[in-house]
Amino acid sequence: MAQISHPGRWLTGLTLVLVAGTLVAAGLQDVRAERAGAPVFAFLFWNLFLAWVPYVLALVMTGLHRARASGWLLGVIGVGWLAFLPNAPYILTDFIHLGAIPGAPRWFDALLIGSFAGTGLLLGLASLLLVHHVVEARVGRVAGWALAIGSLTLSSIGIYLGRFPRFNSWDILTNPHGLLEVIAYRLADPLGNPFLLQFGVLMTGGLVLSYLATWGLGRALAGGRRTGVAQYGG
Repeated sequence: MAQISHPGRWLTGLTLVLVAGTLVAAGLQDVRAERAGAPVFAFLFWNLFLAWVPYVLALVMTGLHRARASGWLLGVIGVGWLAFLPNAPYILTDFIHLGAIPGAPRWFDALLIGSFAGTGLLLGLASLLLVHHVVEARVGRVAGWALAIGSLTLSSIGIYLGRFPRFNSWDILTNPHGLLEVIAYRLADPLGNPFLLQFGVLMTGGLVLSYLATWGLGRALAGGRRTGVAQYGG
């Protein structure tokens, strides 16, 4: 990635865009609640809150990296970041609720859910971009890309576990036995669930393409000169 002359301003601008997306989504939800007489899509607020967690953790990692913190500390925060990362693109699956709740035109609900889903996806991709550059600066370019592709693949599995078996990030601590039991069952017969394989491949492909577009945009904004992660203080 190219060097950005004012990394603090760049991160501030990125964060403001994400805040703006959050406010737009919240505004649409308020309009929907006023029309229907109840906040029927209130769960989207919680999902978007969870989508903010990996971005905030990525900002913390970026700051610690610039402060020359130890790799162990970055690794611990990185584990938390990875555990919450699936929550960001997970909101894409909330389109299953489209048309299921009366009270507003379907096109409006599509716009409403899309605003939450789009902001959530951007939060996840932006957080990955930051962590990618930290890892690249610390370990190297190959490790950075391995982290990026690997985390998106694991996120696809996490999205499946959240939408269908209905696990969440907290279950890593509160229900590790149940989570590991489901994972072990699937690993014992990896080809036994064609839907899981199809879902994983399609979701991973979509996330990887989205991230490549994000990475390319970030490179273009940076000016096209390769300097590792210098723009984040590396």
